[in-house]
Amino acid sequence: MVRISEDLIRRRAEHNNGEIFSLEEVSLHQQDIERIEHIHKWCRDLKILYLQNNLIPKIENVGRLKKLEYFNLALNNIEVIENLEGCESLQKLDLTVNFVGKLSSVESLKQNLHLRELYLVGNPCADFHGYRQYVVAVLPQLQWLDGKEIGRAERIQALQELDAVRRRVLEQETEYLEKREKQKRSGLKETSTMEKQEHPQINQSLSENQNGTHQNPESSSKAHTDAEDKEREFWEKPCTFTPESRLETHRHLEDKRRANEKEREKPKTKTPRTLITANGRVLNVNEPKLDFSLTEDENNCMVLDLHVYRHMDTSLLDVDVQPTYVRVTVKGKVFQLVLPAEVTPDNSTAQRSQTTGHLLLTLPLAHGEIKTKKPTVRPTSVTSNQNTKKEPRAAPGRELLEVDPGLAGSLANIVPKGKESSHKPLQLSQPHQHCGVEERPVSKDFLDDPEVPPLM
Repeated sequence: MVRISEDLIRRRAEHNNGEIFSLEEVSLHQQDIERIEHIHKWCRDLKILYLQNNLIPKIENVGRLKKLEYFNLALNNIEVIENLEGCESLQKLDLTVNFVGKLSSVESLKQNLHLRELYLVGNPCADFHGYRQYVVAVLPQLQWLDGKEIGRAERIQALQELDAVRRRVLEQETEYLEKREKQKRSGLKETSTMEKQEHPQINQSLSENQNGTHQNPESSSKAHTDAEDKEREFWEKPCTFTPESRLETHRHLEDKRRANEKEREKPKTKTPRTLITANGRVLNVNEPKLDFSLTEDENNCMVLDLHVYRHMDTSLLDVDVQPTYVRVTVKGKVFQLVLPAEVTPDNSTAQRSQTTGHLLLTLPLAHGEIKTKKPTVRPTSVTSNQNTKKEPRAAPGRELLEVDPGLAGSLANIVPKGKESSHKPLQLSQPHQHCGVEERPVSKDFLDDPEVPPLM
């Protein structure tokens, strides 16, 4: 039995920040509620209350809801209209598809002066002859009945025929109530016989479970077939639409749901994953279903790029490198790859990318020479600063002339020709000394033209 609790109402009052005292609307439909309680104490300001599609058999504990305007009780087990006199602001009442057979109980709604709409379609009383005329006559404030507007002429005619219609309705109501009592007694008998039949089977199954006896496949298949036959028989068996049959259907579905939950809760013994066969063969396994790539670089190393989840913590990874295979455990799931060549586990490295989260394993090969890269000589740029010294470099395929150290002084004043000069032999300039006259230093930009005679 589902009870109306404070936690249930708070979860349904998310639009009101979980506050239930100032709540004006609450929806408690399809909760398998079997009794209306606590709402009149916790939610005094309610204007709209949804309780459709539950198992409520009686209208109660709503008399203090003075501000209630719309009350939906469709698809429940209500048989009598009662206890609504205190709902002073009630404007709309929905009792669609219930079990209201006492049509005279509708007169209790006379005190609800603001009642404008009433729905009784799908109830046994709606099949009574003169049902609409009777309701229209006894509820003068009503404007809509079962979604159909009540006209003035219809109301006048119903009031004129009220006495005859009331007698006819009360006769049909008495017949229905007698029939309903028989249904209740027959329903109690059927329930008791079903319990007697079910208890021995339940006790037998419990004793088998306690003794630890296991059924053979034939008996289990037979039990499965019997259960299917009983399920088919339950749904195909004709029955009257009564509150008892509705409760029985609900309990049957509830028992089936609980049985399925127990089956799911049973610990399933998983067969252990075979990583290495009995004869020592290592298998390729990819339980986490991750993409990967295995390549070989120029340093005689194999590189395994495993596409691990980007935002997964590294503590959930466990790497095991063996000479012939690699095993990576990702969140308890095993990734195992057989390597095409033997590697050295001691020299292997594991790195994690900070951007993609991929796991990169570098596995040096155990056999084979490691290829070293030849150093590449990069040309250095020579600047024309005064402080930089230019060192002569021998061009490939050329020979340099050696100079006698004794001639270093005579070669100090050699002045190179400009780029526009032709390839002629260099002239050596001798220093000239004059009396009392110092010779000016030769400028770097000076060009000695042999055709010009020297100054005397």
